[in-house]
Amino acid sequence: MSSAIRRVVTGKDGTGQAVVVIDGTAKRVHSRKELGVTNTVLWVTDSTPASLYDQGDAADREVGVVPPTTGTIFKIIQFDPQKDVQADDETRLQIFKRMGLAPEGAPREKPRDPGMHRTKTVDYIVILSGEIDMLLDDSEVHLMAGDVIVQRGTNHAWLNRGNEPCRVAFVLIDAKD
Repeated sequence: MSSAIRRVVTGKDGTGQAVVVIDGTAKRVHSRKELGVTNTVLWVTDSTPASLYDQGDAADREVGVVPPTTGTIFKIIQFDPQKDVQADDETRLQIFKRMGLAPEGAPREKPRDPGMHRTKTVDYIVILSGEIDMLLDDSEVHLMAGDVIVQRGTNHAWLNRGNEPCRVAFVLIDAKD
């Protein structure tokens, strides 16, 4: 990622006063050069509603792409320009399949983009910097810094056709069909 992400987490001390319990660089950073993405996990909850009394760093654990059942995940992903992605389309497609991220619907011979996938989540998404295209089944939307998306469990892929990295904030909430 082009720069580390500072994370400030609040809580209460023994007397009930609001305090900062974590102030530092997010630790859970995973870079996948072959896909051109860097994923920084900022917080994870195991249920909704979430507990306000859990102690410790809720992001300091192994977690997949989607949140735990009935939980949430907050992360920032940096998408490098497509020209810098190291893997070919077939390799990218196989990586997404291994991650259990397949598009919904009748399987096509080849998906529109090797990154097409669906998660059973409601996603609140904010483009923080740069530009990116969100590909859907038969359309696409060009997004810029400041744009907001509510992704409701639909097939999609992200494609950065620009020359600069694009940083995107995601809050994924477990959902059901």
